[in-house]
Amino acid sequence: MQRFLRIADAIDRFQDRIGKWLYWLTLMMVVVGGFNAVVRYMDKFTGMSLSSNFYLELQWYLFSLLFLFGAAYTLRHNAHVRVDIVYSNLSLKGKAWVDLLGTLIFLFPFCVLMLWVSWPAVMNSWEVLEMSPDPGGLPRYPIKTAIPVAFLLVLIQGVSMTIRSLAVLMGVTDELGLEGRRGAGIAQIQIEEGS
Repeated sequence: MQRFLRIADAIDRFQDRIGKWLYWLTLMMVVVGGFNAVVRYMDKFTGMSLSSNFYLELQWYLFSLLFLFGAAYTLRHNAHVRVDIVYSNLSLKGKAWVDLLGTLIFLFPFCVLMLWVSWPAVMNSWEVLEMSPDPGGLPRYPIKTAIPVAFLLVLIQGVSMTIRSLAVLMGVTDELGLEGRRGAGIAQIQIEEGS
């Protein structure tokens, strides 16, 4: 089981590297969004058109990448949205059972379904080198490729969650290995940071 835990650690480190890349992607998205807002107002006053569909679509693409690639990173750090009425009151093994069953019954099948459904559209987009219908727009095939890549990343993170849940159930470890432990809400994290 220790070898599998090392695999889970490697997956988590990989997701953390992607998360650090997402920080820069977020900054880029904010800069492009700010630029779009400023030049839209400058157009009125200068009479020159500085804005274009290129910048608008670039902002959309950056947001899409942030949302799609952030899903696995968010899952890794247990920061996804959920109703946590029962889960937070469970024992560690109870939480491990919920994580394991939820991953096997819901997460894996959903990711496989999304990979299966999105793949033909992505391949078709690459075959025709799909472009935006708007003048000055960006190619669509790279951003469509992000969809299956994102679900593959979530699927891989599910493997890490499965390994960690099994390790807890087998008594090999006494933690699920997620930062911001299960049941730790934003308020608790803010209190810890403030102390």
